[in-house]
Amino acid sequence: MGKTGKPEKAEPQARSVRVVLLALMIAMLLAMLDNMIVGTAMPTIVGELGGLEHLSWVVTAYTLATAASTPIWGKLGDIYGRKGVFLASIVIFLIGSALSGMAQDMGQLIGFRAVQGLGAGGLMVGVMAIIGDLIPPRERGKYQGMMAGVMALAMIGGPLVGGTITDHLGWRWSFYINLPLGAVALAMITIVLHLPAKDRSQVKVDYLGAALLTVGITSIVLVTTWGGTEYAWSSARIMELIAIGVVALVGFIYVQTKAAEPIMPLHIFKNRNFTLMSVIGFLTGFVMFGAVLFLPLYQQSVQGASATNSGLLLLPMLLSMMVVSLIAGRVTTNSGKYKIFPIIGGGLMVVGLFLLAQMDTGTSRLTSGIYMAVLGAGMGFLMQITMLVAQNSVEMRDMGVASSSTTLFRTLGSSFGVAIMGALFTSRVQDEMSALGRGGAATQQSAQLDAASLAKLPDVVREAYQHAVSSGTHAAFTLGAAVAVIGFVAAFFVKEVPLRGAGPQKAADAALVADSKIPQSA
Repeated sequence: MGKTGKPEKAEPQARSVRVVLLALMIAMLLAMLDNMIVGTAMPTIVGELGGLEHLSWVVTAYTLATAASTPIWGKLGDIYGRKGVFLASIVIFLIGSALSGMAQDMGQLIGFRAVQGLGAGGLMVGVMAIIGDLIPPRERGKYQGMMAGVMALAMIGGPLVGGTITDHLGWRWSFYINLPLGAVALAMITIVLHLPAKDRSQVKVDYLGAALLTVGITSIVLVTTWGGTEYAWSSARIMELIAIGVVALVGFIYVQTKAAEPIMPLHIFKNRNFTLMSVIGFLTGFVMFGAVLFLPLYQQSVQGASATNSGLLLLPMLLSMMVVSLIAGRVTTNSGKYKIFPIIGGGLMVVGLFLLAQMDTGTSRLTSGIYMAVLGAGMGFLMQITMLVAQNSVEMRDMGVASSSTTLFRTLGSSFGVAIMGALFTSRVQDEMSALGRGGAATQQSAQLDAASLAKLPDVVREAYQHAVSSGTHAAFTLGAAVAVIGFVAAFFVKEVPLRGAGPQKAADAALVADSKIPQSA
C-alpha cells in the first residue's frame, strides 16, 4: 500500500509500544525498588556514616520530595509534553542516586536523597500518564498483571537485592544499582517513544499554586512522620504544622479557581468516579503500606524469620495480588466492565485485615500466609483499577494531572497509614512491655528488634516482647480493617462508565461528560 499504507506501519508501531512498555516497567521498578533496597542497607549506612539521630530523615527527605513533586510533574507533562518531562525526571533520579552513593556524611545523604525523591515523583506519574496516552482504557487491562508483577518483584526482590548488595559490594551500590537500569530506560524511551509535541505558546505555569501545594503536602507528610515519634501529637510543633498545612491547602484551592493553568484543575473532582477513585486509592495506600511494614516486623519478631526470609514470606500476598490483578485486567479488557472489582477488592481487604488482626504468638507461617493471600487478592482487584477508572474519567488533556493526583492520594494514604498504624503499634508494644514489667532496652527500641537482636535477649524478655509485638500487630490490623470498610462502602457508588475503546468513542465521551457534568466545550 506504499509509504502511506497503514497496514505496513501497524506491526512496527505495535513493536514500538511493547519496547516502550518495557522501558516504562524498568522506570517503575526503579521507583518502587529504591526504598526496599535502601531500607535493608540502613543499619550498615548508619554504622559507617554515623548520625543515628537523623536516620529517619533519610527516608523522610525522599518521601517529602516525592510527594511534593508528584502533582507538579503531572501538570508539566500535560503542558510541555510527557516525553521530555519524563526523561528529565529519570535524569534527576539518577543524579540523586549517584550523589547518594557518594555521600560522605549523613547530612549529605539526606540532601541527595531529597534530589532522588524529586526525580522519583515524576517516575510513577510519567509511567501512568504515558500508558494512558498510548493505550486506550479498554486495552489497558491487559497490562495490569505486568504492573502488578513489577510491584511484587520490587517488594520481594528489594530486601534480597539490598541484603546481597550490602553484604558483598557495600551499601553505596544500593544506590549505584539504579544507574545501569536507569540508563537502559533512558535510552529506550529516547529512541522509541514518539508522542505529539505540545504547543508551548500562551502557557503560564501556576507557580503560586505549585508553591502552596508543596507547602501543604510537606506539612502533611511531616505531621504524619513526626507525630507520636519526634514530637507528641499535641505538641506545639505538630499544631503549627497542621495550621500551616490547612492554610496552604485552603489557599491552594482558592488559587486553583483563578489560575489559567491550574496545577490540579478542580473540575476533575466534579466527576464522581474520579473522586471515588482518589478516596479508594488513599485508603488502599493506607492499608497496603501499613501491611508491608508490619507483616515483616511480625514475622521477624514473633515467627523468628530473618530480614531476607521475611521478604520471601510476603510471597503469598504479592503473588495473589499479581494473579488477581492479571485476571481482573483481562476480564476488564474483554468485557469493558469494572465496577464489580472495587467492590470485591474492598470486601477482601476488610476480611484479610481482620484475619491478620487475629495473629498471635502461636500463629503458623502457613496460616499467616493464607491470611496474606486474602489481603493480596483484595489489593489485586484495586491497585490498577483505581488508576484505570481515574484516567477514564477525565479528558486526554488532563491525563497527567489525573495520574499524578491519583498517585498523590495513594502516597498520602501510605504516609497516614504508616504514621497512624505505627503510632498505635508502638504504643501497644510499649504498654504491654511496661505492664509485664519488662521495660528496659526492648521498650526503648520499640519495634526495632530483629531476629538476631531478639536471640541475644533473655528468654523471659524475648517472650514478653514477642507477646507485645503480637498485641501491637493486632491493634494495627484492626485499625486497618476499620479503614478498609470505608473503601468497601465507597466502591458501591462507582458508576460504570464505558471505557474508552470499549465501543464507539462518541458514546464513551458523552458518558464521561454526562457523569462529570462538564460542558462539552470544556
